[in-house]
Amino acid sequence: MQWEGISEFVYVAENESFTQASKKMAISTAQVSRQISALEKRLNVKLFYRTTRKVSLTEEGRVFYQHCRSVLDGLDEAERAITNLQSRPQGKVKLTAPVTYGERQILPLINDFMLQYTDVEVSAYLSNQQVDLVDEGYDLAIRLGKLSDSSMMAKKLGKRTNYVCASPAYLEKYGTPHSLSELDKHRCLLGTLDYWRFSEAGKEKNIRVSGNLRYNSGFALVDAALKGLGIVQLPDYYVQQHQQSGELVTLLDNYRGPDEGIWAIYPHNRHLSPKIRLLVDYLAQHIV
Repeated sequence: MQWEGISEFVYVAENESFTQASKKMAISTAQVSRQISALEKRLNVKLFYRTTRKVSLTEEGRVFYQHCRSVLDGLDEAERAITNLQSRPQGKVKLTAPVTYGERQILPLINDFMLQYTDVEVSAYLSNQQVDLVDEGYDLAIRLGKLSDSSMMAKKLGKRTNYVCASPAYLEKYGTPHSLSELDKHRCLLGTLDYWRFSEAGKEKNIRVSGNLRYNSGFALVDAALKGLGIVQLPDYYVQQHQQSGELVTLLDNYRGPDEGIWAIYPHNRHLSPKIRLLVDYLAQHIV
């Protein structure tokens, strides 16, 4: 009894027509009308304004629709979840990711994923430019740092840490900075930004830095730091192995900025396909 009329109500609300709702539900218009009338009587509220030309939701109807739509979506999702347990994911996945992070972290994990799910086809495009997922037909994007596109759904996969480093040879020649104010006395190896991110007294702080070398390649910046050309700030996946070997020394640990998110971004779609959901969950489980 509690569910009677809910589907009819949602179909009418979305089609703004009793006739169109009846066609899509493959039942008579009279049956749709009876179910809506019974629902309004049970709720003791008017859900629709009815004229000869148009059917529209009342204010109470709009509130009720939002909740009913969520409930029906949840039921659809539950049904798909059961169905998916009995079938393997298959089909094409088109994704994009930043170049270096994609090469080092994402694509190897996708290779492992495809060993388990052989019916999935993956096409990956690596770029440091943010592509339009909808216009260019992407199912998924991997993005780093703060998110700005609120029209997309997002799942956090992990985090990355930025480190300030220099070689022992550089520090022996030019000294070791112990405060942010000392950075302007040093040769800083620049990437695409003119500032580095730090945290001071619990607050995020961007410090403008300068130097005589600028690359848009993290690998080239690491190589420059290893050769003693200056101090660099880079994410962990560029420098960790060199920190562990002693080739690079970590600096200004007390001012290290907050960790940045690693995100899976996908178009807003309440019917996210099984293969995309499974791939996103796999990445979240295996990204360190």
